[in-house]
Amino acid sequence: MKNNVPADMAVELLLEQDVTKNTETVQLWELEGRILAEDICAAISVPSFDRSPYDGYALMAADTAGASPENPAVFKITEEIPAGYAPTIPLTPGHAAKILTGAPIPEGCDTTIKYEETEFTDTEVKIFSPLKAGSNVVYAGEDIKQGEVVLTAGTRISAAALGLLAGQGITEAVVYKKPRITVISTGSELAEAGQPLKPAQIYNSNVYTISAYLRAMDTEPVHGGIVPDDPDIIAQRIGAALEDSDMVITTGGASVGDYDWAFRVSQMMGAEILFWKADFKPGGAMCAAVLNGKLILCLSGNPGAAVIGLLRVGMPYIRKLCGHREVMPERVNVILKDSFGKPSPKLRLVRGRLEIEDGKAYFVHNDGQGNGVVSSLMGCDLLAEIPAGTGRAQHGQVLSAIKVPHN
Repeated sequence: MKNNVPADMAVELLLEQDVTKNTETVQLWELEGRILAEDICAAISVPSFDRSPYDGYALMAADTAGASPENPAVFKITEEIPAGYAPTIPLTPGHAAKILTGAPIPEGCDTTIKYEETEFTDTEVKIFSPLKAGSNVVYAGEDIKQGEVVLTAGTRISAAALGLLAGQGITEAVVYKKPRITVISTGSELAEAGQPLKPAQIYNSNVYTISAYLRAMDTEPVHGGIVPDDPDIIAQRIGAALEDSDMVITTGGASVGDYDWAFRVSQMMGAEILFWKADFKPGGAMCAAVLNGKLILCLSGNPGAAVIGLLRVGMPYIRKLCGHREVMPERVNVILKDSFGKPSPKLRLVRGRLEIEDGKAYFVHNDGQGNGVVSSLMGCDLLAEIPAGTGRAQHGQVLSAIKVPHN
C-alpha cells in the first residue's frame, strides 16, 4: 500500500486498473452525449453527387471563352433543376440549365454561375466574363468520402456528430453503457434533505454535489444513502453496492480519526488498497481500493474537498470506465489575475473561473477555498494548481488548470 502519494501517482494507480465496459445499441434520437463503442465508416459520400453551391446557371466553361461586357456569351436554358430533383436533359454546347442551391449538376456541365452575375430571361442567359472549368461546383465526397472512418470509438456524441450520423442515414449506434456509480455518505451526523435536523446534525449535501459531477462525466450515479459510523454497516453497504454497480464512492471517514472508517473498512473487506492519502489540498484525505475488480474511492466528508478529490484523482479513471478515448481532463494555462494569499507548502487546488481579457486567459479565484465550502463551486469552471513549495502566488503567475465538467 502506498501512503500520501503525489496527485499524479494517485491518478496513475487508478488508471492501471482494468475496467469492464458493457455496450448497448441506442437509437439516433437518444445518442447525444453517449460514448461510441465502435468506429463508424461512411456508407455514402457527402455530398453523394456533384451539386451547385448557388442559385444560378450550370453550363460548360469552354462556352464562355472570350465573353466580355461588350460581347457576352449567350446560352439557351434547357430546364430548371430545383434541389431534390435530378436533371433530365444532358447539356450540349450553347445551352445552360437554371439550377438552385444543392441541386445536382447535369451531365456535361463543369461550372456554375450566380444569378446576380448574369442577365437572363425565361429562355436565355447572358454571361459577361470567362468561367473556369471546375469552379463553383461542390463535388461528390468533398465533405466525406465513402468508406472513410468518420467517428472513432471513444468519441462523445456531440450535436455535430449527431448531424454527421443522420447525414449517413444511420438510425442507431453501439455505445458504452453508462457505468453505475453508487455514492454512499458515511457519518452519524448526517441527515437527508427534507428531514428535520436533530441536535449536532448537518444535511447531507455530498451525494447531490458528487452525483451531479458524475452525470456530467457521462455516468449513472446511484444514491447509496447515509450510513452511520459503524464499520460493519459500512462494509455491508459497500458490499451490496458493489453487486450492482461498476464503482462505489464514499464520502466521509477517509482521514485518521477514531470514527474515520473508510480505510479500515476497505482493509476489513479484503480489498487491495491502492493508496491512502494524496499529497495535495484540499481533498487529499482520500483512499482508493479494489475489490472483485471494482474500484472503491473514499473521499473526504468535507463537501469542497470531496469534489476536488473526485475531479483531480477520480475523473480520469471514471472517463476510462465510460469508454472515453482521451481519459485525462483538458488542461489550460492561465494567468493568475489576483494574488492568492495563502502559501502552498503542498500542491494546492484552487476553485475559480476563466476570464478572457485583451486576448489573454486569466484565472480568477473564487472566495471561500476551505475544505467544507460549497459556495466556491458556484461558477467554478477551472481548478488551478499552485505548485508545492510556492509562497503566496502572485498576480501574473502562470498556472496550469483543469477544466471542470458541467452538464
